Amino acid sequence: MEIQFYGGARDVTGTMHVLTVRGKKILLDCGLYQGRREEARNRNRNFPFDPAGIDAMVLSHAHIDHSGNIPQLAKLGFTGNIFCTHATRDLCGIMLQDSGHIQEMDAEFLNKKRARTGQPPVTPIYTARDAMRAMNQFVSSGYLRPVPVADGVTATFYDAGHILGSAITALDIEENGKTLRLVFSGDLGRPNMPILSDPAVLDHADIVFTESTYGGRLHDDYVTVNDKLAKIVNDTFARGGKIIVPAFSVGRTQEIVYALHQLTLEGQIPELPIFVDSPLSVNATQIFRMHPECYDEETRELLLQTRDVFGFGKLRYIENVEESKKLVRLKKPCIIISASGMCEAGRILHHLRNNIEDERNTILVVGFMAENTLGRRLVEGIPEIRIFGEEYRLAAQVVKLNAFSAHADHDELLSWISNFDAERLRNIYILHGEFAQSEALANGLSSVGYSQVAIPERGEFVEVQV
Repeated sequence: MEIQFYGGARDVTGTMHVLTVRGKKILLDCGLYQGRREEARNRNRNFPFDPAGIDAMVLSHAHIDHSGNIPQLAKLGFTGNIFCTHATRDLCGIMLQDSGHIQEMDAEFLNKKRARTGQPPVTPIYTARDAMRAMNQFVSSGYLRPVPVADGVTATFYDAGHILGSAITALDIEENGKTLRLVFSGDLGRPNMPILSDPAVLDHADIVFTESTYGGRLHDDYVTVNDKLAKIVNDTFARGGKIIVPAFSVGRTQEIVYALHQLTLEGQIPELPIFVDSPLSVNATQIFRMHPECYDEETRELLLQTRDVFGFGKLRYIENVEESKKLVRLKKPCIIISASGMCEAGRILHHLRNNIEDERNTILVVGFMAENTLGRRLVEGIPEIRIFGEEYRLAAQVVKLNAFSAHADHDELLSWISNFDAERLRNIYILHGEFAQSEALANGLSSVGYSQVAIPERGEFVEVQV
């Protein structure tokens, strides 16, 4: 068996790795790379392999940094099946079309500016129509249901607890009368978080691919997060300001809505207007309602009591552009939750542009911001922020709440990996993390007795004896 690491190796976005077994090529994830605009365009447009040469794909979950380049993969010649969970397929059905639409709108916006300076137009990487066509290749399955994905290769999905439908994938591989198990963590969630089930525990594998987004870092205790969120809301309300929350449409938005619902019911925050300004979030929340099999027991019980954990009196979902524009003119305190989560595209850019220079406002960061993204520059407190090519002064307060992270932290990753039989485990490959975080996790694994640990570079090739 051969492994080649192409994306999400020593960085956090654009995950894609290729396994070659019995001459068949299996792609693990196919994410969009997010970062410096020109580098991102080049990497996303140009695959480091021939898409037509891929025989099958296994998708861990629907986040765009794992699924976002599937439409172009299909557009350029990939005709095989894409294996994933039922909820992942449903989410991709809306997320990939939304991604294509955003790329079309961004290209249209850029071309207006380029036309004024005599520059040639740019084209989107793919369109919403391309995304619709790619959905024909999805083949979904439930958790714990072994599925043959290629000759001698069977995939079984286990709940990763990261977002709705996210999966830890166990690939059982047979070659030359021998067997090998490769476990791909995808993005690993956290135990004891609201809404979703805890990450499944696996105990045997020969090779493990693990993410490392928060290697070397610990999250705040979720038990205290509602108190901290309430203080942020109350302090901003007292200043007469707005709270702008960049949030991924899938997972993070629903978690924030859930927490605000609880705080409102308990009377810990005033009943101020709350807007979810993202058509994708509206559609994703509907899909959340369709998949209670992914919920934890507490959420199932709450669902029986309230019927809808994602809707309450002061909450309003914004669907059309005109309603979104009205929020710009709204002068009273409110909470606006909008996508994209790393502030690289979508309606959040308009809300930041219109609120970033007002010191009464708060920009509440509730998720990981990759290097070279606008979200990372906000977290770093860069005094001048460029949005749509124009400079804005960062006067609003920027507050980060780590406890909402859907990624396991350093200790949680160590705990999950420590369940694997160290005598059987041949190799651990640390992926999906900036190098400092991957290195910190590698050191942590070495300290608890795992010696065969590697941090692959992008493009690195590994040969494995089954």
